[in-house]
Amino acid sequence: MQAIEITHFGSPEVLQLTTRAIPQPGAGECLIKVHAAGVNRPDVLQRLGHYPPPPGASDLLGLEVAGEVVGGDINSAHNSFHLKIGDRICALVQGGGYAQYCVAPLSQCLPIPNGLSDTDAATLPETFFTVWSTVFERAGLGALGVPETLLVQGGSSGIGVSAIQLASALGHRVFTTAGSADKCLACEQLGAERAINYRSENFVDVIKQCTNGRGVDVILDMVAGSYVAREIDCLADDGRLVIIALQGGARAELDCGQILRRRLTVTGATLRPRSTQFKAAIAMALKEKVWPLFEAKKIRPIVFKIFPAHLAAQAHALMESSQHIGKLVLQW
Repeated sequence: MQAIEITHFGSPEVLQLTTRAIPQPGAGECLIKVHAAGVNRPDVLQRLGHYPPPPGASDLLGLEVAGEVVGGDINSAHNSFHLKIGDRICALVQGGGYAQYCVAPLSQCLPIPNGLSDTDAATLPETFFTVWSTVFERAGLGALGVPETLLVQGGSSGIGVSAIQLASALGHRVFTTAGSADKCLACEQLGAERAINYRSENFVDVIKQCTNGRGVDVILDMVAGSYVAREIDCLADDGRLVIIALQGGARAELDCGQILRRRLTVTGATLRPRSTQFKAAIAMALKEKVWPLFEAKKIRPIVFKIFPAHLAAQAHALMESSQHIGKLVLQW
């Protein structure tokens, strides 16, 4: 099969087309003929040498794919959605997605929602597994059955456009930050009540104005660093801050007095090293609660650009430029 490999750590040009043996599925796994693969920020970090794959995972990039089931342990008890040879699926994987064939745990494979193409579906697993597990499970947005308020940092990213749409579709007020007027407009068109241009506005001030001084219930943070102290300031009492990336740095100062007095929660999570069992539970929740929203056209994949797979370096260069809104996809 053809695949895209990292020849050495460095700039996007280190991604080169190569030939590899087709991987062999083990117990509870299937073999997927990959039609499309999503491009994500962790792929860039791995290419730079800052995000090594977990033990046993492929050294190839790619955390989400869409394509066709062509083999594997189909009769496994882990085949939660009764997938068959020839079925169109999308899957969350620990690596190996930048290739014509990829192995995935059956429990992390989902049928493609009706009406979506393979390139659409390739953008779903990494972002929606992440958003569901962090915003709705770990941070508990709406867990008490009442609408809440959410602030998404970086609303024009793949994670951002997914979180905005999903939270809005489920009845919550959503605010977000983005780095340009065009990106702010796009976020508002996807369901954000107010998009804040972080280059020209103070998100704490805007959030306080929009919530009559109360603050937001949940913040999804991909920045960390200096943002954390300000995020504490714009949380409502009993608010929850969940950190999923460290683009602004790994260290932050916290006002622990506020955390005590106002019963705040500061937490974090990363999806890739979690167990197959953990991800299987998320897959079940997505099929039940999120996939129907795609089929009802209440939410949609946001695909900014599709690249032929051999142009993966160009996709990474665009990702690093942050000029995109939504997801980038490689297509075989």
